[in-house]
Amino acid sequence: MAIWLEIARGAAGVNILLLLVLGSIWLRNYRQHGANHTLALLVFAVFLLVENGLWLVFYLVHPGFIGWFVNAGTDIQVGMMMLCTLELVALAILTRITVR
Repeated sequence: MAIWLEIARGAAGVNILLLLVLGSIWLRNYRQHGANHTLALLVFAVFLLVENGLWLVFYLVHPGFIGWFVNAGTDIQVGMMMLCTLELVALAILTRITVR
């Protein structure tokens, strides 16, 4: 089903936006305070940003991956989609707490 692919694409895209927001806040805070904890959060955001960028490339333009995903069983499609959406939920909570 292509619906699971579309949901995974959307979740990866929103994850990137949330990580850019979090990264900008953490970068500003690191520049102001220089705390190691804030630097660790910034590094964490960069790694997750790279991960979600790669997922988005696979979901959007990699024909081999798209073909595999569409032809895979529904359990695999739902599982892959759940990885992105669970990360989205976690990042949304983290963004809400950070922005407050």
